[in-house]
Amino acid sequence: MYVVYLNYFRPVEDVEALLAPHIEWLNRYFDSGDIIAAGRKDPRTGGMIMLRDMPRTRLAAILAEDPFVEVANYEVTKVNVTRAAEPFSGLKGI
Repeated sequence: MYVVYLNYFRPVEDVEALLAPHIEWLNRYFDSGDIIAAGRKDPRTGGMIMLRDMPRTRLAAILAEDPFVEVANYEVTKVNVTRAAEPFSGLKGI
């Protein structure tokens, strides 16, 4: 799976202006099963998105559709989950 950290490079007011289309984008990929989890950083300097394993080209295409590309940089890390606490056991092998 992938963990993607978003780091805002624009003021939060610019981020807020794109929040509704960003949420629509998130919903589309939650519905397709590509996104596993997402949330804001605290303090609010960006966010985090977890996506299931997929070809890197597909990941790049999905991220390129996110309206937040106008306000955030993306740090992508591939993670191979081999152990997880019982409530998170479904993350193994995704």
